[in-house]
Amino acid sequence: MAEAHNVDHDYHIIDPSPWPFIGSVGALVTALGGVAYMRWHTGNDFSVGSVNLANPWLLLVGLAIVLYTMYGWWSDTVKEAHAGDHTKVVSMHLRYGMLLFIASEVMFFVAWFWAFFDASLFPGEVHQVLRTEFTGGQWPPAGMEVLDPLHLPLFNTVILLLSGTTVTWAHHALLHNDRGTLKFMLFLTVALGVLFSAVQAYEYVHAPFAFKDSIYGATFFMATGFHGFHVLVGTIFLIVCLIRAMMDHFTPKQHFGFEAAAWYWHFVDVVWLFLFFAIYIWGSWGATFAH
Repeated sequence: MAEAHNVDHDYHIIDPSPWPFIGSVGALVTALGGVAYMRWHTGNDFSVGSVNLANPWLLLVGLAIVLYTMYGWWSDTVKEAHAGDHTKVVSMHLRYGMLLFIASEVMFFVAWFWAFFDASLFPGEVHQVLRTEFTGGQWPPAGMEVLDPLHLPLFNTVILLLSGTTVTWAHHALLHNDRGTLKFMLFLTVALGVLFSAVQAYEYVHAPFAFKDSIYGATFFMATGFHGFHVLVGTIFLIVCLIRAMMDHFTPKQHFGFEAAAWYWHFVDVVWLFLFFAIYIWGSWGATFAH
């Protein structure tokens, strides 16, 4: 009977977990909370039955549940790795999962690029009267001042390219079991990520246009804003990796968590390069720069 329970395959069958259910509840509460917050912000009601849910707290509760799910689920994954459950086959499937996630993120940004190019390449189509009215038949819209791409945007581009170099250096150090260089380069990557977010926040505050001013502002802030959110997520990802590196969680042969963070960070780098050349440089060609 004992032999019947021996594991003779490379797959890890996880124990029953509450996290998929808890995560689904958190997602539902967050979605309802987002609607409730927007209704509350505009001074309207959001009634479910006889209860008015128009308030900001439901959204915060939903986000708290989602964040708690992330912490608990990924903590279990780390424990499984330390227990030796992440065999070569399991690690390969984890990598496939991360690649598919990044592919879905690519398509997410394709939507924002599509919106931008749809508006910028055809700003004055005759049969689209409203579009012509919004743009003045040109791109950027007539009379609009835009950001100088060779000022803060170029500075942020250099920052992200440097951060891509430091995270690759950290990975190289990990493969050679150089713990000191691994921690230092990870710290530099995190610092550069924080600096990028700070510069972008400063740029947003001083932008000569607003989200609601024009279709230019809407497409600009949606595309660059979501990228900024991904930089924030990637920075948190790298901070977790830095903490784990200090706790000696990673080995040269087993460090998928770090690889996933590095892949995600390089994805953020590449998206920014497309944003920089498409929106900041090409999208502002011929316009007046704000100083």
